[in-house]
Amino acid sequence: MRQLVQSRPLISGLIVVLLGLFFAGAGTYLAWLGGSWYYLLAGTGLLCAGALLMMGKRAGLLVYGAVWLGTVLWALSESGFRPWYLLPRLLAPTVLGIYLLMPWVTRKLSGWPPRRATGVVAAGGAVVLLLIIGVAAVTGPQLTAQDPPPLARNAPQPTAALAGEDEWRFYGRTPAGDRFAPQTQITPQNVGQLEVAWIARSGDSADAEEIRHAREFHSEATPLKVGDTLYTCTPHSVVLAIDATTGAVKWRFDPEIDRTGHPYLVCRGVAYDEVTDSDCPHRIYSPTFDARLVALNAETGRPCEGFAERGFINLAANMGDAPRGFVLTTSPPMIVNHRIVIGSRIHDNRAVDEPSGVVRAFDPASGRLIWAWDMGRGEDAIPGGLPAGEVYTRGTPNAWGAFTADPALGLVYLPMGNPTPDYFGVHRRPFDERFGSAIVALEIETGRLRWSFQTVHHDIWDFDLPIGPSLVDLPDGQGSTIPALLQTTKAGQIFLLDRRDGRPVADVEERPTPQAGGVAEDRVAPTQPFSTGMPSFTPAPLTERDAWGATPIDQLLCRIEFRRSRHEGIFTPPGLQQMIGHPAFDGVSDWGGAAIDPERGIMVLNTMTMPFRVRLVPRESPEGQRASAPQKPGDAPLGPMDVQHYPQLGTPYLAAVGPWIGVFGAPCSAPTWGQLSAVDLHTRRLLWQVTLGTSRDSGLFGSQANIPLPTGVPNIGGGTVTRSGLIFIGATTDQYLRAFDLQSGRELWRHRLPAGPQATPMTYTGRDGRQYVVITAGGHGALATRYGDYTIAFALPRGS
Repeated sequence: MRQLVQSRPLISGLIVVLLGLFFAGAGTYLAWLGGSWYYLLAGTGLLCAGALLMMGKRAGLLVYGAVWLGTVLWALSESGFRPWYLLPRLLAPTVLGIYLLMPWVTRKLSGWPPRRATGVVAAGGAVVLLLIIGVAAVTGPQLTAQDPPPLARNAPQPTAALAGEDEWRFYGRTPAGDRFAPQTQITPQNVGQLEVAWIARSGDSADAEEIRHAREFHSEATPLKVGDTLYTCTPHSVVLAIDATTGAVKWRFDPEIDRTGHPYLVCRGVAYDEVTDSDCPHRIYSPTFDARLVALNAETGRPCEGFAERGFINLAANMGDAPRGFVLTTSPPMIVNHRIVIGSRIHDNRAVDEPSGVVRAFDPASGRLIWAWDMGRGEDAIPGGLPAGEVYTRGTPNAWGAFTADPALGLVYLPMGNPTPDYFGVHRRPFDERFGSAIVALEIETGRLRWSFQTVHHDIWDFDLPIGPSLVDLPDGQGSTIPALLQTTKAGQIFLLDRRDGRPVADVEERPTPQAGGVAEDRVAPTQPFSTGMPSFTPAPLTERDAWGATPIDQLLCRIEFRRSRHEGIFTPPGLQQMIGHPAFDGVSDWGGAAIDPERGIMVLNTMTMPFRVRLVPRESPEGQRASAPQKPGDAPLGPMDVQHYPQLGTPYLAAVGPWIGVFGAPCSAPTWGQLSAVDLHTRRLLWQVTLGTSRDSGLFGSQANIPLPTGVPNIGGGTVTRSGLIFIGATTDQYLRAFDLQSGRELWRHRLPAGPQATPMTYTGRDGRQYVVITAGGHGALATRYGDYTIAFALPRGS
């Protein structure tokens, strides 16, 4: 034991020397790349301090103190007093400094300064450490842009009628997709009393393949409420009917599909319709992951035998070669004006010649195909679709997110994706270029094109539209209203358009974007549309100072990677040299979209900022050949934090895509990583912006344990707004359902869930008169949240 104590200065000094060698060496490389000289200078100082400690000289503490003081001054000069920027710069050096001042290190050191002085310095360092942790723990970056408006607004009512206020018959409650609930029983004053009312279990969670990420399993369903019943689905295409007041499962339909070869399983919800003169008058329509649409009797859960082929439509018809998993529908169809309008997800980035992105409309009673919009055969839909044996135009943009519609105007609004693949566009045809990443308005009855508006030109970043626009009527300033729509985007732009003709209501400008760095074969659009008349959520371009990490070690490595990469802000073109995509393909806003309070004229949007690394890899290069080789049995699958090589067959390049994560598992970009914002649609200004989510389940080395710091976190899923002035949202990786005050953005309530809530919540009034808030908690493979099979309802205590 005595020998150990005597050797501690030697061991401690050796640790400091090793750190010095790393920082001096890596810091020299960073300085050579044009980056900060701090790490080189600090590394040199650590080498001196460590050598003196190894020699038993207390002067080593002085040198380390000088390095620490220089670090503080450098951190403040780079970061100001922003706590998340200071944390990785100062926390670890302060902890190490306090350790070096402990008696078991200092008692064997000789020379100046006196040992008593080191105790005083250690206490001061401890105070600094506590201040760093304390400021970070209580400071959630929050912006109040202006005084919030009063909740009572003289604003027009929403286009979709509020009839059936106790029901939720569409994915967004109404065809408008505003996710506005007229209930007022739960208020900002009593929401803190919410408690679990019931829990329903589907019995269908992730299987062994999905747990090890060999297949994606994303539980994202928002239930419908019709009458006294909720209807929902699981990623394995199981459909359930649940008593809306008690949570008892009424029936369960399992199509029992073989999952082999299917790489991606998602169900965001089902659709409902009523058919007269039928033995199956109340119907639930649910997509299945083997490219079918089933109509179920809403009372019994059995397929409606008179619909299509014994209850099923084959959505792979006229698609040509479509291997398992290449065509499936992940979002519920839009059923409005006696049409089932449905799109599909196409397996991203596999090849040029993938199945068509055709959008089709069917008769809800018979299942007969009425029209098919195949942009490669003309801008208007084909009446009756194609005859047997013909194939819809392959490789066209698809529409995979939930649609919205205006029944009065007779229009359905399609959020279009990209032609395959995403990161290389030489092969794209004129209709691909026109409709990729565009909002498309089709006539519901005929499928005739009414208008289109493109949000990204020649999209080679995977900035496709993940959800249909939300519809709202807004004052035109002359005593009338404008039937408008709000389109959220992955790029962080919010487009406000007239939904009758697609013309901008808020200004849109074409701005030049970065042109250099792409591959010679492809082109880059010279300009991109920016919605300058609305608040922008597009993140500012990154700089080296924005590089982050858990410690100075991984922060330094992230800085080096940044200097070796290309980043000129949004729309930096992908090329042979790695670029940092910020935002990335998961976007600023994904398929959760916005929630709209049409009475107050307020939009609420959850966003995230998590950069990704993108690089094109020549197919014939050694890396390209290795990545293209088929996996052998027993090979470990790529995990959610690994770089994935997309094959992009039919092009000269693979795409290497992965999150910008440091060696310890911490992001390479500084918090905040998730936010919730409110926009006044009358003034078109930001009302408030708050951090969304904590680091509780986002630990280092891929673990799910951490201090719950208010960093904001990645979030998938949307929010719901109530007439009483509340926002309910799950979405975050820390697995909470939260309620926020619409007036101020203040978090009023949260409840920890047993699995990831990557779904949009809904609310309604049960037959007992209580208002319920319901969310699906089933987990999300890409976000690595916990898996489960829960539908959970919350309500105020009885009698309250």
